[in-house]
Amino acid sequence: PSFLGEVFKGSCLSTSDITLLPHRRLTFEPCLSSAYPDSVNSWSLMNQTALLLAAGQGNISCVDFLLRHGADPNIANKDRETPLLTACEKPNEAIVELLLKFGAQVNRCSVQGETCLHVACRHGQLNLCRTLLEAGAELNRKNIYGLQPIFTAAQHGHADIINLLASKGADINGQAPDGASPLFEACKNGHVLAVEALLSLKADANRSMKSGLLPLHAAVQNNHSRIVSLLIPLTSMVRVRRCGISPLHVAAEHNRDDIMALLIQSGFDVNSRLSCDRSAMFEDRRSTALYFSVINGNLDAAEMLLVAGADPDLDVFNPLLIAVRLCWMEMAALLLHYGANANAQIATEPCSFPAAILLRMESLPMLKLLLDHGCDAAPCFDCPYGGKTHPPVTPALLPSILFQFCEVVSGCRGAGPIISLLLDYVGHVRLCSRLLDVLDSRSDWKPIKLKALPPHPLMQLCRLKIRHQVGVRKLKLLHTLPLPVTLVRFLHYDVHSLRRGQH
Repeated sequence: PSFLGEVFKGSCLSTSDITLLPHRRLTFEPCLSSAYPDSVNSWSLMNQTALLLAAGQGNISCVDFLLRHGADPNIANKDRETPLLTACEKPNEAIVELLLKFGAQVNRCSVQGETCLHVACRHGQLNLCRTLLEAGAELNRKNIYGLQPIFTAAQHGHADIINLLASKGADINGQAPDGASPLFEACKNGHVLAVEALLSLKADANRSMKSGLLPLHAAVQNNHSRIVSLLIPLTSMVRVRRCGISPLHVAAEHNRDDIMALLIQSGFDVNSRLSCDRSAMFEDRRSTALYFSVINGNLDAAEMLLVAGADPDLDVFNPLLIAVRLCWMEMAALLLHYGANANAQIATEPCSFPAAILLRMESLPMLKLLLDHGCDAAPCFDCPYGGKTHPPVTPALLPSILFQFCEVVSGCRGAGPIISLLLDYVGHVRLCSRLLDVLDSRSDWKPIKLKALPPHPLMQLCRLKIRHQVGVRKLKLLHTLPLPVTLVRFLHYDVHSLRRGQH
């Protein structure tokens, strides 16, 4: 009696040393049933009955004994899990069939809203799904997340179960509260066989989430190239434009270079822009796939887009300015080669000279790269104060004034070489009083001041005139003309090559 009293006085039967569940203790069952005939449905502090524990342990003999002695198969624990749900979780087909035989309710659900069919679909138990369906399991019962069993099968990639559920009438195009479909879930998780099964059943590849994203977006984001190739022929370009974000944006944002190549090859527009509401999600109001690639520092992806015809000047904040600000020489050179505007401005930081100079003037190699590709140096010397004393800049005046080059460069330790380099790219200019003060601050910068005085070398003036006549965008084509190499180098300011040639 003391032994039997310990079994059901409230301890957890699954961990107790005196549990009746192991096979070696089956000899106590007759003793238990005769001494405590009403205890078969007693439960522990966790609301676990002996039947639930036996089902969870896979002990079919104990399950059979308890059921034959009146155990209720529909008593659930605190999480509303019944013995049948527990048996499906393991899973154990024999115990499931036994519980169903003794009246277990097949559509009871847990606190998560999961039915036995949800559980069987999650574990990929095809035969168990058949058994449950034959017992009356509801095909379209939703859990608390609004997901039907076919969603669960799609999430976990069980194509055979998807086919079974579809043959019984499951809605393959049903949608969760967020708009996700079984196809979307399979694409997101990279289950190729499940995607193929759903597409063969005519699942709609153009059914979008409430956010507007299509299954193709999910496959691209999660780098499932095989699924992307399956979806491209079935995805409507009209629906892509309507959702406000191209798969190319997603590929660029997540550095999916191989998929980007596939999308470009398939005809997706490299100049597609984010919709206004999607662009507003980013502080910099980015809108193109190229911008994503540039800000990620992905040189290969940026080049891929540019070669395919991407316009480098479509974004509010020019991608070139990002490359310049971060001193990415290769990226900046690539963008300039494909026609990026070297004179782009920043709407929120107005200045009287090109913003690229403002962002990285202290890097002489970057500054020279910009000037070689048409960045206009003349506005740097167009100061409204001229030879007059410059008034102090107060915080109250900042919102209403343009940044002047002389004000900015005066705070740079390397101001002299910066001014000297800029003078190589202009004709007749007059240095303002602030620039003269800067150059007078160091004795070794005095020759730079003389450099600005007329007369200027005829070669420099001729070079400026030729470059102006040819135009910035055609300068890169000079090497295709039947011109002397030395002349081409001269026009490109290739000073080091010229010096090597002279020696």
